[in-house]
Amino acid sequence: MRTLTLTVLASLAIAAGVAAGRVQDVCGPFTDVSPALCPYVLELYYLGITAGTSPTTYSPDATMTRGQAAVFVSKGVNQAIARSSRRAALGQWWTTKTVDAMGITSIPGIQTIRSDGTDLWISKPLLGSVTRVRASDGRVVDTWTGLYGATDVLPAMGRVFVTGNYSKTIYAIDPTQPPAPPAIVASGLPNNVHGIAFDGTRLWTTNLGSISILYPGNTFPWNASTITEGFTQPAGIVFDGQNLWVTDQGAGTLLRLDTDGTVIQTVPVGSDPGAVVFDGANLWITLLHSDAVVVVSAADGSIRTTLTGNGLHVPNDIAFDGERILVTSFYEALSLWRAADLAPLGTLSTIPHLGPYAVCSDGLNFWIAFGGSEELGRF
Repeated sequence: MRTLTLTVLASLAIAAGVAAGRVQDVCGPFTDVSPALCPYVLELYYLGITAGTSPTTYSPDATMTRGQAAVFVSKGVNQAIARSSRRAALGQWWTTKTVDAMGITSIPGIQTIRSDGTDLWISKPLLGSVTRVRASDGRVVDTWTGLYGATDVLPAMGRVFVTGNYSKTIYAIDPTQPPAPPAIVASGLPNNVHGIAFDGTRLWTTNLGSISILYPGNTFPWNASTITEGFTQPAGIVFDGQNLWVTDQGAGTLLRLDTDGTVIQTVPVGSDPGAVVFDGANLWITLLHSDAVVVVSAADGSIRTTLTGNGLHVPNDIAFDGERILVTSFYEALSLWRAADLAPLGTLSTIPHLGPYAVCSDGLNFWIAFGGSEELGRF
């Protein structure tokens, strides 16, 4: 038995040596790739980033044009985004494509929806309340009241901040405690305070004809400053890790702000820019009455493209899930794009669920607030 085992092992070793020789001679379908380069070339080949210069050659020493380089980089970025998404980490590669599979929760008065990664926070302005929903199963957990005109929601610094449109107030909820009257972060802000963002240090809001900056302190209320110069009708606001960006509906522009709120770049984007989201490289802006979405490079403010079609019809809100962009349209439609290469991924009618108003992502699913039918849907 011992002799037989050694013989078998020897045979296996010889076979392995032959196989190794073949691997060294041929790299997948390519006959002109060295063993040192082979693992990297095969990685690109199997991911679909390159097909080589012929069915059997890769031409590793050939020069590459700028156009070919752009294709390589674009496909590589797409794969990087797909691998880094939360859906990829959980092995959940499927994409819901039917309205019947959405999973619906009734939420009376629903308007804005945001996620902290675990829970969803939903504002209900007419009811003056905010509801917490568990993202894992869509179950309503708690509701906080006393938030007059609750409009936008922002989970940050261990709290949930809420803009009070009618009350010119910023509220704060402590999610670690049972529902109680909210803290008043700031009051007496300008009219129509609605959008809110966080830059890692301070809170920013958009108001009617101005923006406000709130400076955190040890106790409430916090100090606030308001800037009016350069703003007509600010709407959406987002932080890209370096600058705040604000859409100005009245002027049809996207504004890059300095740390003190000064406008340092103005990008004309079209009529009625509203919601804005950042995907790590580009800013995506909805154009409410143009049935379009504008994509702007955050690096230099240049317009990459203006997207139309793919179900866009009065687009309202927009979200990014780590790989895909989803846009809600007032006329009962959801539109998907791949962030890496701006490719359309299709559209879905939401009927019988009416008035898809707001959308957010928890990094795994998109969640849609249906204002018309007062429902929360998972996509």
